[in-house]
Amino acid sequence: MLNTLRPSDLLTLSFLLLLCCITVFSAVANPTWTRLLATYVVLALSVLAAASYRTKVSPAKKGFYLSVGIMVLAVSLVFNSLGALITTIHATTFDPQLIAVDHGIFGAHPTVWMERFISPPLTALLQFAYISYYFIPLSLGIVLIARGRFGEFEEVLFGILLCFYLSYTGYLLFPAIGPRFTLSHLQTGDLQLSPFIETIQDALNNLEKNKTDAFPSGHTAVSLMSLYYAGKMREKRLFMVLIPVVTVLLISTVYLRYHYVIDVIAGAALTGLTMASAPGLRRLFSGKARPSAKERDQRPTSKR
Repeated sequence: MLNTLRPSDLLTLSFLLLLCCITVFSAVANPTWTRLLATYVVLALSVLAAASYRTKVSPAKKGFYLSVGIMVLAVSLVFNSLGALITTIHATTFDPQLIAVDHGIFGAHPTVWMERFISPPLTALLQFAYISYYFIPLSLGIVLIARGRFGEFEEVLFGILLCFYLSYTGYLLFPAIGPRFTLSHLQTGDLQLSPFIETIQDALNNLEKNKTDAFPSGHTAVSLMSLYYAGKMREKRLFMVLIPVVTVLLISTVYLRYHYVIDVIAGAALTGLTMASAPGLRRLFSGKARPSAKERDQRPTSKR
């Protein structure tokens, strides 16, 4: 079975194993631990099943897309599960410390200071930039697959997954809910949301079950990691498009009061950590993840 697993499979299985251990050890204080454990076990079994299925079909077709779909599902379900896990580990959040760091650096609360720039058009623009986060890594993956660059896609998939899992580890270690909740009493006005933008924000709040995800900023880390890979893979057009999109996205995280500035700084640092560690970890997992003979024969050839 090990021969059917790829580095991204092993990375995901390793993180799911970590979450299973945390869930079991915190079971006494967590009434939902059986549901969490079942979620992680089912996801792990799905990764294994998809890996096994890849050996029976061409990786460029059903097996390949099934594996990618499982990874996307794992990232989403794991994120939404973290809230129930974090509350059993930490009695409080780290918001007071993060607020103090921001105030110590700037001598003011950045979200309050940015009120002077609030306008309905700017809020709308920055809200769209903020939700572009969900499409930025997806767009890079689609471009690489469309060009037949499956080898490069595997490298990018591993790096992006690692970035997600490292950010989730940050949430587990330093949970924080962000200034939209903690500094609302200091804000002198709202963000002047139009009904449509308010609907988008409400949808995001309903979809994202985990609210203790401020530190580090995953939006920052994953978006910058995608920008880095777009440049590294020499996808010049996409890279040029992503530069302004990611730049505006970083501004939106603070303007829209989702993050403290220190969250964004930590997210950028997390990008650097991922860039530095991904190649070595991928080589480590590659030594354990050797494709089967049939899979090697069927693997698509990367196109330049």
